[in-house]
Parts: sequence; C-alpha cells; structure tokens
Amino acid sequence: MSALSLKKGASRKSAYDLKNPLGDLVETHTIAILVDNEAGVLARVIGLFAGRGYNIESLTVAEVDHTGHLSRITIVTTGTPAVIEQIKAQVGRIVPVHEVHDLTVQGPSVERELAMLKVSGKGVDRVEAMRLADIFRASVVDTTLESFVFEITGTPDKIDAFVDLMRPLGLTEIARTGVAAMLRGA
Repeated sequence: MSALSLKKGASRKSAYDLKNPLGDLVETHTIAILVDNEAGVLARVIGLFAGRGYNIESLTVAEVDHTGHLSRITIVTTGTPAVIEQIKAQVGRIVPVHEVHDLTVQGPSVERELAMLKVSGKGVDRVEAMRLADIFRASVVDTTLESFVFEITGTPDKIDAFVDLMRPLGLTEIARTGVAAMLRGA
C-alpha cells in the first residue's frame, strides 16, 4: 500500500485542507486598548505579548479619563492575520480590559508620533539641517553653538524620512514617543 501524499491546500473538499484561510502575509496593525488605570495592568498586557513571542513595534500609554480611572494603550504590532486575531482575543480576556479596537481594520485612522533629534554639526551641515527642518516643519527646541535639538510630529514614515536625512548631517541621539492613533470621523 502506498503512502498517502497530500499537498498543503490540495483540495477545498478535503478534510486535510491545511491551507490557512487567513493567509501567511505578515501585516502591521495598530491596536487601541481601553483599560482600568491601576497598578500592574500594563505589565499584564505586555506580558501577554512577551509570553507568546509577539513583537511590539510601538507602545504608548496615558490616562484618558480621570474620573473613570481609564487609560488607553496603543500598540503597533506585526503578525499574520491569524496571529493578530489571536492577540485581540487574548488581550480582550484580560480582566481590567474594557475595549479592544483594531484601528487598522475598523476604518481610516489618524496616526501621529513625536520625536526629538539631536544633530551636532558646524558650518554647511548646520545650515542644511535647518533647511531640512523647515521643509519637514520640525521645530528647534534647543540650540548650542555645536548642536540643535529638533522636535517633529507626524506619521512614523515622515519621522523615519527626517531621521534618514539627518544621519549624514551629524545625528547623535533620537527619542521617539511611539504612535498615538484614533479613528477618523464620528
């Protein structure tokens, strides 16, 4: 008797259809989580990611309702559609979590990030750094005779582009806040 040879996803009618219906494409998702503002909640949410080997590309947390003691956690993560669904389901089961929203699939959203960049340089590099900052609408928040500290707000792609242009001009330090996001419209 010959061995049964099955190919992955060989037939839609087969009981052995092993093809993932959600696909294997890795996607980036922005997830907003409304939680109780109490000690240990952030550690529990982040522990879920760490315990299962999920990566967090960006993380922001702040209290959004002082009277209701609620905080909003915004996480940017990557994974296959199945992994993203698993993340949302598991985060939603944590006791102090009130709401979980995948802003990537719920509709158009606005994403912003704040960054500060220290650029050291003299002469032509200093002039070029100021010119680029003006183009990107970055503000000078501190200056010395040898360096500038620029503040820039925008999408992560805009900040990445600004950082790439500042590297050859003497970029020495970067501080980024992470993505803050919200659905557009009513």
